[in-house]
Amino acid sequence: MKDNALWFALLTRSNFEQTVYSRICKKQIEAFLPSTRKPSKRKDRKLMIEAPLFPGYVFVKSSMAPVDQLPILKTLGAVRLLGNSAGPIPVPHRQIESLKLLTSVTQNLVTGSIIELKKGDPVIILEGPMAGLKGEFFEHKGKGRVIIKIDLLGRYAGVEVDSDKVEKIPDLLS
Repeated sequence: MKDNALWFALLTRSNFEQTVYSRICKKQIEAFLPSTRKPSKRKDRKLMIEAPLFPGYVFVKSSMAPVDQLPILKTLGAVRLLGNSAGPIPVPHRQIESLKLLTSVTQNLVTGSIIELKKGDPVIILEGPMAGLKGEFFEHKGKGRVIIKIDLLGRYAGVEVDSDKVEKIPDLLS
């Protein structure tokens, strides 16, 4: 990749992070999929599994030129580069380096439910029939349940889900 390459957050289809990462690497494009080890959610197993640190995202290195971004966006499972109406917004290089350092340590990272959710926090539903939907945290219901406000065609709907099936979207990705 050229010297003017920047890092971008690439939104992927739900549970397609590893597929997108592998296919982008095969195209000789630099990519980064930060992951962590966490306990399996299956009740019959006590395994530690490798899981994306940011579900639904892969970081890719590209220039701002559309001709360089097209092969990334044509990858199976890729949705779009995060940005605004002006185009994709680069992720600062120092944040990617920090993530690489953080995920290179052998100790397990603690993620997810440790962060206390506040009203309005951007969240993503990780599991269940609404997996991959993004919304705003609305309130705690008690007994491990939360209400997430989802924008549906310009109207909002409240969805009640288990709190361990929801994760805050990090500020650098929201």
